[in-house]
Amino acid sequence: MKTFMGRVSAVLAVLLISTSPAWADAQAAKALAGKLEKYRTYQADFIQVVVDGTGSKVQETRGNLKAKRPGLFFWESKSPFSQTIVADGKKVEVYDPDLEQVTIKPMEKQMSSTPALLLSGQVDNLEEAYDVSRDEETAGADDFILKPRSQDSLFLSLRLRFRDDVLTEMRLRDSLDQISVLSFQDVKVNQPVDNSVFHLDYPDSVDVIKSAQ
Repeated sequence: MKTFMGRVSAVLAVLLISTSPAWADAQAAKALAGKLEKYRTYQADFIQVVVDGTGSKVQETRGNLKAKRPGLFFWESKSPFSQTIVADGKKVEVYDPDLEQVTIKPMEKQMSSTPALLLSGQVDNLEEAYDVSRDEETAGADDFILKPRSQDSLFLSLRLRFRDDVLTEMRLRDSLDQISVLSFQDVKVNQPVDNSVFHLDYPDSVDVIKSAQ
């Protein structure tokens, strides 16, 4: 379970729906990029709930995240399992204290498989990594659905929900038909975030695993 939750946290947090392909690829991607590009910084607390194919809750996780363009990202889950993810624009480091392990991967390899990096990475090329569609039927919200083009992605689909142009929720569906719902609270947009936040400290005794993928 810990391994699965680590993967879910690393990719973060969707329900599949059908829309017009033309609207999906062009206008929806442009509209989503326009919303995300407005975020120079994004900070929030989160509650992440994972449910299985029957709708039963598998796990609930709480933590906080910070993102800053270009390329800076911080994620920390505190309960029930501790995990820290930091991106510095060139690499992504995932620290699991319980496993005494740090995994380091090139950032460019993670953009299509780690949805949360949309908050800090380039978004003008969304169509290269995702099929993007827009759900205009959601009352009071603006929803976008992303389906990864890469066969190596750890998720099948992702739903981003905006209210008044503020990202309030991400929903992710994986290949096991499990859904991760990430709800953002106390959201702060475009407030100062010091770059020192995006530096990961960990004991010298942990195992460091470097991956090219």
